[in-house]
Amino acid sequence: MWLLAMFDLPTLKPEERKEYQRFHKFLIQDGFTMMQYSVYMRYCSSPENAEAHKRRIEAHIPPEGEVRVLELTSKQFERMRIFYGKLRKEPEKEVPQLAFF
Repeated sequence: MWLLAMFDLPTLKPEERKEYQRFHKFLIQDGFTMMQYSVYMRYCSSPENAEAHKRRIEAHIPPEGEVRVLELTSKQFERMRIFYGKLRKEPEKEVPQLAFF
């Protein structure tokens, strides 16, 4: 399953830019990758894992602005259509789980 974190944070004042940078760094350190500006994604191996990351996001939300978190199954994520101009690209693949033999 995938988590999408979407946010719109104010960046007019120096303190607001600092909060923006702090939230951006948190998302990167928590394993999210940038999908588009202000849209980050992360693959989670289970619903419990996704819930843990949602709680971490909630704990790091800046005081101003809007943050939305969307949870998608792998099937829903695969149906995403991505376009670069008129060119179409496949969505990212889920991270394979480790197998021990």
